[in-house]
Amino acid sequence: MSKLTPTPGQTVGPFYGYALPYPKDRELLAPGSPGSIRLQGTVYDGAGHPIPDAILEIWQADADGNVPQRTGSLVRDGYTFTGFGRSAVGNTGAFTFTTVNPGPTEAGAAPFIAVAVFARGLMNRLFTRVYLPEDEAALAKDPLLSSLEPDRRQTLIARRDPDGGLTWDIRLQGDGETVFLDFSGAEGAEK
Repeated sequence: MSKLTPTPGQTVGPFYGYALPYPKDRELLAPGSPGSIRLQGTVYDGAGHPIPDAILEIWQADADGNVPQRTGSLVRDGYTFTGFGRSAVGNTGAFTFTTVNPGPTEAGAAPFIAVAVFARGLMNRLFTRVYLPEDEAALAKDPLLSSLEPDRRQTLIARRDPDGGLTWDIRLQGDGETVFLDFSGAEGAEK
C-alpha cells in the first residue's frame, strides 16, 4: 500500500465577495433598538498595518445570558436576536457590529462574545473572545483570562466608549498580539 501525501493547505481568504456577505450581516439587531450597542475595532497585521480584506464572525448570548436557539441568522428580520453576526472589514481594516451587551451565561461568569477571524495568509480561521470591561471580579475568576499573563489578558478586554459601545482591536501577530484559542489540542489552549 502506498502512502498518501497530504494536499497542501490554502489560505482562508480573501475569497469573500461572492458568497459570504449577506444583507444586514453585521446587525444582530436593528441599529437604534432598545439596548443596542456598537462593537467596533480594527484588524491589524504583525507590522501594525490595517488588514483591508478580513471577515469576522461573532456568536454571543443575549442581554439576559441566554444562548439563542433560533434559526434565521442569514435572514435578518429586524427584531429576532440570533446571537450570530458577520462583518467584512472596510478598506481601513475597520469593522462594526450592532449588537447587545451579552449577559453572563451563568451566575458570576464574565460575559464575552466569541469571535472567529478569517483573513488572507491564514491557513485556518482564528478563534478568540472579547470580554466586557466592567465586572472586574468576574474577569479575575474567568478560567481563560486567569490563565494568562496580565498584558496578554488585556488583549481580550474591550474598552467602553462614552456612548456605551465597545471598541476592541485585533492584532494577528507582533506587539500586543491578540490571544487566540487552539481547539485542536487541549481545551482552552492559547495560541
